[in-house]
Amino acid sequence: MWLLLAFVSATLLGFYDASKKAALKDNAVLPVLLLNTVFSTLLFSPVILDSLTGSGWFDGTILDSAPFAGHLPMPADPDWADGAMSGHPLLKAHLLVVLKSLIVLTSWIAGYFGIKHIPITIVGPINATRPILVLVGAMLFFGERLNWCQWTGVILSILSIYLMSRSSKKENIDFTKNKWMIFVAIGTIMGAVSGLYDKFIMQELSPIFVQSWFNLYQCIMMLIVCLAAWYPTRKKTTPFHWSWAIPLIAFFVAAADFAYFNALSRPEAMISVVSLVRRGSVLISFACGVLIFKERNLKAKILDLLLILIGMVFVYFGSR
Repeated sequence: MWLLLAFVSATLLGFYDASKKAALKDNAVLPVLLLNTVFSTLLFSPVILDSLTGSGWFDGTILDSAPFAGHLPMPADPDWADGAMSGHPLLKAHLLVVLKSLIVLTSWIAGYFGIKHIPITIVGPINATRPILVLVGAMLFFGERLNWCQWTGVILSILSIYLMSRSSKKENIDFTKNKWMIFVAIGTIMGAVSGLYDKFIMQELSPIFVQSWFNLYQCIMMLIVCLAAWYPTRKKTTPFHWSWAIPLIAFFVAAADFAYFNALSRPEAMISVVSLVRRGSVLISFACGVLIFKERNLKAKILDLLLILIGMVFVYFGSR
């Protein structure tokens, strides 16, 4: 079941990337991201209200707002103090989610700036390398070791990035000199950090609690960022205009994350495989880049994409 959820999440992520590209066309990045977090928070506002009021509207359902449902005993349990989150469990739960929000928001801000200025047929394949970074991170921080099949996937993915850097120069994009490629790289790296952190947090907290509250915290953080970094200089930078792709961003990312968090909450789920499958979203985003955004230089990019996909296949079978 967790693998099926990962595939559902991957499909939705592809449409999420395409929606981002459409919404950011000739548009200000920060207010678009702010509205994305606002709409995402609104989608989960019933769960947040249920959590705040203790009304029990969703008790026993997949939307149950209890923070530790299915993982740890509730604070009312007299043995709670002996648990892994003793002391102030609810406060610690929210602090874990706040850290999650900071990581994701950093990835999003960098990724949004990158995808605005770089063709999606380049950004998509680069983002597809996240599972490789997750594997390396798991090896470095959690003591996991790669087998020959996984190493083959890593090497193929690195080769594809090198070839992509050469083909991108035909569109006047130099990986080493283009500042927007740095943003894409930061977004990809922080996305991998988020994936590793997600596996940990999903063993501590319930998926719906994490998703609902991290959307709210992101919304608050983005409001502060916009007021500090965008609003004072809004007349000197790219103007903001409404796009109906903005609510689509929120819908697709909320649905994708809902499937993703529920996949990771399963004890048997493997973060390396889930991360790998989710990067299959590149197929959707690449197709949208060709059919909707009419991007160029496709022959070289298809080769790069195929190398990444072959690399992911090796990682998948090496992780089974």
